[in-house]
Amino acid sequence: MMPSFHSADRPTHRRVMVVGLLFCSAFVVISFWLRPQPESSKVLVKADRLVRTARKAN
Repeated sequence: MMPSFHSADRPTHRRVMVVGLLFCSAFVVISFWLRPQPESSKVLVKADRLVRTARKAN
C-alpha cells in the first residue's frame, strides 16, 4: 500500500492545512493589494449622492 498524506498523524495534517491556508490567504491579500486601483471617482459620486439624499429625507 502506498503511503499517503491522509495516513499522517492528526497534528501534522492540521499543521500542513494551516500553513496552506496561510499561504493562500497571503497570496490573495498581496494580489489584491498590488492590483492597480481604478482612479475613477464614480463610486465616490454615488456615495455622496446617497448621503445627500439621506440628509434630505431627515
